[in-house]
Amino acid sequence: MKNIKPLLTFLFCAIIGAGHAQINIDTAAVVKNNKQLYAIVVTQNDEVTYSHYYNGKSATDLFNNQSLTKSVMSLLIGIAIDKGYITSVDEKIINFFPQLAQDTDKRKQDITIRQIMNQASGLWHEDLGPHGNLGKYLSFADPSGYVLHAPLVSQPGKIFQYNNAASHLLSVILTKATGMNTFEFAYKYLFDPLEINEVKWGKMRDGYYDGCGLLSVQLRTADMNKLTSLLLHRGKLNGKYIVSEKWVNQLLRPIIYNGTNWGFPGSIYSLCFYHYDYEGQPITYALGWGGQYSFVIPGKNAVITVNERVDDATAIKAASVFLDKIFPLIYHQLH
Repeated sequence: MKNIKPLLTFLFCAIIGAGHAQINIDTAAVVKNNKQLYAIVVTQNDEVTYSHYYNGKSATDLFNNQSLTKSVMSLLIGIAIDKGYITSVDEKIINFFPQLAQDTDKRKQDITIRQIMNQASGLWHEDLGPHGNLGKYLSFADPSGYVLHAPLVSQPGKIFQYNNAASHLLSVILTKATGMNTFEFAYKYLFDPLEINEVKWGKMRDGYYDGCGLLSVQLRTADMNKLTSLLLHRGKLNGKYIVSEKWVNQLLRPIIYNGTNWGFPGSIYSLCFYHYDYEGQPITYALGWGGQYSFVIPGKNAVITVNERVDDATAIKAASVFLDKIFPLIYHQLH
């Protein structure tokens, strides 16, 4: 009888382990020898099935999320709509920027929040091509004011043009609508309820927190995983809504969208998230420059979050290696 306790302990651990299959990709050369990887966190059925940090990084590090910032802003805009600070995603931005009434181009008066979130506002953009104006945009004392005042580059709502400069306006709108800066609002209604306590968030030169990801919200990888897990639970945490099911449904099943030339080939973009069918499974994901990802896979009840080195020289290759080679290794171990 004296050996029964160790036996019971062994059996209990075996049962628990069997119920939560762990991901194992550490021996794959594309992971083991990858100098771009910083962190991968996988959760399934609300259990961590893989958490690994590479190249000297750890679970306590805050990572440069780049355009994952836009997806965080999407959650915040949804919360602001839920709470009545913003009427809807189709509210016109002139309500927050009354100076547009004096602009000679009257088309600006009809631009909506949705069009900004869908990268189809027609507003001036910094152009991320080899001869773009990114440095110029970041040097402006009033970047949001410049974007609003500059001539339109296309008819609002008609042409998809990835636009960090316009996306930053989401942070300005949130601040004007709520009377709280974006960081304060995020802490009160998103970070604090999720017990996310370590965050850094850069400000643009206009004094507003970055709404696009050029300066970025910095989070632990596990915390970014937690944020996107809200989409699995229709906006709930521990039975309490953080963001409404109505907003989450709009994020998961967009009605107005555009195709993109990055991410998984054939992805669509809407409300600051991407969408793709992977081997018959719908995936909604956030994407940032250089291989920052957070994938929500409802059919597997899983979230995969990744941070990689932000290096312009290797960014495109690093992002592609993850999608083409590492993502399948993880996905095919999800049960």
